[in-house]
Amino acid sequence: MNFELNPHSPITHLSFIPHPLSLIPHPFPMSLTILYRGSLVSCNYGCEYCPFAKRQQTTAELGVDRQSLEKFANWIADHPQHEFSILFTPWGEALIHSWYQQTLAWLSHLPNVRKVAIQTNLSCSLDWIEQANPDRLTLWTTFHPEWSKLDQFLEKCNDLQQYGIHFSAGVVGFSRFREAITTLRQRLPKTIYLWINAVKAELPQLTADDRAFFQSIDPLYELNTHHYPSLGKACRAGASVISVDGDGTMRRCHFIKDAIGNLYDPAFETALMERSCTNKTCHCHIGYVHLDYLELNKVFGAGILERVPIAYQ
Repeated sequence: MNFELNPHSPITHLSFIPHPLSLIPHPFPMSLTILYRGSLVSCNYGCEYCPFAKRQQTTAELGVDRQSLEKFANWIADHPQHEFSILFTPWGEALIHSWYQQTLAWLSHLPNVRKVAIQTNLSCSLDWIEQANPDRLTLWTTFHPEWSKLDQFLEKCNDLQQYGIHFSAGVVGFSRFREAITTLRQRLPKTIYLWINAVKAELPQLTADDRAFFQSIDPLYELNTHHYPSLGKACRAGASVISVDGDGTMRRCHFIKDAIGNLYDPAFETALMERSCTNKTCHCHIGYVHLDYLELNKVFGAGILERVPIAYQ
């Protein structure tokens, strides 16, 4: 299988042409984690608690997202002096679109990509997985009991294991999902980490038994129930971890809206520096895992992007 690695042409198919990696050393080679979120805001599910789930986008809007994704991927290929770990965190479901499937498979073969991961409801076809590098591609999957049949989700999980793809599985922590969560845990292999995403607004309504149940399923559940103090705290976000949107705008993370630069600026590296957090608290996994004082890199290690603790690696 071959992949088009020409940074001047769009990624429209999976054909292989070796990329002429630059032989000019960069003065600041780095290992950079990028959380990429383009303009995709549509989803094939309609979860009531998700503000974007019921939106549909036009062909033209999806075309803009596709072009932005291709530009980003080609930029990664054109910067071989840096090592990248990439987590796609779309507001919608990305893997139902062929261009996301192709791009993830393509990125997983680039020598300067250490890991590429994506958050997904796993409703897509998995035929494209065969073209990916299983040592680099990882998935953060979510089971939605209202929209997905358990057998179908488990079949996809089994397929991922057959392909040798590392992944986590999870469920949003509503008490009404307890039966589905119990069955999912019973039928998933014990080696697969099943996380429970705490619904912060629902915590006061949960019973002690509910919380004990979630903790029994996910030993790290209580870790996800807090609003961690972050104001003035040291964080890797903005230095070795950044958020990037479809236009290339760089921010420290998804939760601080101030831009720090643009990825497509030839001198983008100069915008990366250690910064203390300007928010009072941080409550989302993709944010607080980078707070230095929490030391969660010791909990998740190499699985920090796909939410897989060291104990399950």
